[in-house]
Amino acid sequence: MIIAVIFGEKSMSLNTIEENQRNHQIADGEEVWLFGYGSLIYLVDFPYLESRPSSITGWSRRFWQGSHDHRGTERNPGRVVTLIEQPNEICHGVAYKVESSVFKQLDVREKNGYLRLDIDMAFGDGTSAQGLVYIATADNEAYLGEASEHEIAMQICNAEGPSGPNDEYLIELARSLRQMGVEDPHIFEIERHIVSIKREL
Repeated sequence: MIIAVIFGEKSMSLNTIEENQRNHQIADGEEVWLFGYGSLIYLVDFPYLESRPSSITGWSRRFWQGSHDHRGTERNPGRVVTLIEQPNEICHGVAYKVESSVFKQLDVREKNGYLRLDIDMAFGDGTSAQGLVYIATADNEAYLGEASEHEIAMQICNAEGPSGPNDEYLIELARSLRQMGVEDPHIFEIERHIVSIKREL
């Protein structure tokens, strides 16, 4: 059963699969660019035709989305990344060219509050393309919102879900960003706190 939650005049389902498939219908066999900025960077469990380093402008990565189905539970949600609008900021990630059929799998993976949105992405060679990105906006029930990096680290250290410990998500993302040569102060500061917290345990 899908439960809808009302936010003023807005309604956001706990499960966004149907909403994504209804609002972003993709023709069979169509090839689409998908921008990955979180676990899609390091946990690529879907087939793709091509991958390229890419970036989007006007967005920043933040650990403000709750995870009830992958890195936490309903009683003890973890934290995962979403994007927030920030003028002039650049978010670096990886773009994947995928066939339309792949979104059946991806919509399930990203069902906990994430919606497919259109995005313009830039590639390292100066070219660009329009594609899709999954973003969890503030009007979904799993959204946890802003907190200090230390508070986020504490919550991450105490959460685990079907996909594993929440801190594994953060550590793998930080490692991948470093390998890409990407500086992300928010991610690296949370990582620093997590290392310190785990030393004290």
